[in-house]
Amino acid sequence: MNVKSVEKEAIRAKVTVEITRAELEPALNKVYLKVRKDITMPGFRKGKAPRMVIEAAYGKHVFYEDAIEELFPEIYKNCVLTQDIKPVGRPSVSAMNIGDDDAVTMTIDTDLYPEVTLGQYKGLEVEKADAAVAQSEVDAEIDRMAQNVARISTVERPAQEGDTAVIDFEGFKDGVAFDGGKGESYELKLGSHSFIPGFEEQVVGMTAGEEKDINVTFPENYHATELAGAPVVFKVKVHEVKETVLPEKDDEFVKDVSEFDTMAELRADIESRILSEKQAGIDRAFENAAVAKAVENMTVEIPDSMVDEELEREMERMDYELRAQGASLEAYANMMGGNMDSIKNSLRPGALNTVKTNVMLDAVVEAEKIEVSDEECEEEYKRLAESYQMDVEKVKEILDLKGMQGDLQVRKAAKLIAESAVAVAPAAKEESKDEE
Repeated sequence: MNVKSVEKEAIRAKVTVEITRAELEPALNKVYLKVRKDITMPGFRKGKAPRMVIEAAYGKHVFYEDAIEELFPEIYKNCVLTQDIKPVGRPSVSAMNIGDDDAVTMTIDTDLYPEVTLGQYKGLEVEKADAAVAQSEVDAEIDRMAQNVARISTVERPAQEGDTAVIDFEGFKDGVAFDGGKGESYELKLGSHSFIPGFEEQVVGMTAGEEKDINVTFPENYHATELAGAPVVFKVKVHEVKETVLPEKDDEFVKDVSEFDTMAELRADIESRILSEKQAGIDRAFENAAVAKAVENMTVEIPDSMVDEELEREMERMDYELRAQGASLEAYANMMGGNMDSIKNSLRPGALNTVKTNVMLDAVVEAEKIEVSDEECEEEYKRLAESYQMDVEKVKEILDLKGMQGDLQVRKAAKLIAESAVAVAPAAKEESKDEE
């Protein structure tokens, strides 16, 4: 295999390669052996015709295209990856000619990893809010803890907001039952807003054994398009009304639900935990905003192939997560009133931003000569082992060391950008005309 020329542009390259007949021969024979079983020639049983007979009948180059396809990974490895270029995406063949000596000259097109001109990425001014905890947030957490140990008891009275009503229901549109509108012995928390607007409010006041027709209208943006904006009737029967009895929120309650002895100690601990979580969130947002500014400041041209590959990864992740919930990406697209193309289009801007961010961080790694020590790799192995509850040695077998080192370098680059950034107070939001 001989590389005849390499033409480089900004994000594209053309590599012209010559492959001799002798180099093609093994691939040609492999293709012949693979396809001959389906070929019938006069005078020969099906699949038994010699290669030279087939080539004489259909042309001596009949197997060339398939042979090039068979040989392409080797051609790409030996002729493209060995050049002073950094190819990305899927390569394609833009031209192929067969010479008089039966040698093949082909031009392979490939996108190139983009060249980045970094702008300012250190000392960026980035808005950062102060972390604060409202007492109402502490109250809400204590209420949640109280709900977890609440006593549930059946009551012989009309259902009230906050009660749980055990109901049978079936929905009808224009007198016809619709799919997904039926349930039996369903425990509905009144006030949870888990049903369509207006439903729970009409269950309030019903008693055990009572039956009632509930008239409601589905929201205009309801995912099932045949029901969106439609008036329907639910036939409802209440079997039981359950009351949630909350415990007294005193020191005895604190001892039951925590390791503390007093309400003051519990509140202080909850406030500290919420503050820590908020601060972590603010720090993440600050780092993300600093990195985003650095991305805005760089100059780069991104090949479509890099965006397409990131888009495919994102769609695969979405599909995996949806299938874990018993759904699929196709079903999700249909539910949202679109198709796979509309989902792809909606994800493309995010994929482009991800690629730009990765390219910028890689450039910072190179500019700052960021390295990762063996000790840092060992710590990362341990962290991942704890996270996935696996043995450290097993994690080492599964993970590619070079890939993990690259991830750590990128993280360090993002941290460098954030640590050098200057935090400024968020700009005051302008009041709307309604508030004036």
